[in-house]
Amino acid sequence: MVEEDLVEVAKSVMKKAEENRIKFYLPVDVVVAREMDPKVSTKIVSVQEIHPEWMALDIGPATSLLYSEVLYDAKTIVWNGPLGVFEIDAFSRGTLAMVNAVANSYALSIVGGGDTDVAIHKAGEKDRITYISTGGGAFLQLMEGEALPAVTALEAANAR
Repeated sequence: MVEEDLVEVAKSVMKKAEENRIKFYLPVDVVVAREMDPKVSTKIVSVQEIHPEWMALDIGPATSLLYSEVLYDAKTIVWNGPLGVFEIDAFSRGTLAMVNAVANSYALSIVGGGDTDVAIHKAGEKDRITYISTGGGAFLQLMEGEALPAVTALEAANAR
């Protein structure tokens, strides 16, 4: 699935990463199925081989390995959002692999989002993550340096 209205944003992010000599990793393989159902048959295919009638519902094992290797040497990891439909076992392995990779790294790990929090707890790794926020959108706003309405209101009330 492609969100056509965000293609230019994605290109901009990729260009900025390249300009700053930051490696930018995209999935190389995915777990696909015809529908999002626990009983449906799945396949692992390269991203170029996703059939139009199938949905990519998780990252594949090669991508999990690639991302795990990258995270191993990281100094800081900021993560928001699962990498698949982790609520369904057949599509949870990529997200759970990332939970383990982050937990096993020596990095300062900052994780945001309620679903990511659930995945971390499901994997039993909450004590090995430096900081977990359940506020997904607010977490990203804060990371971007934007003012949060509730914090702004508290600061205004405190200034009086």
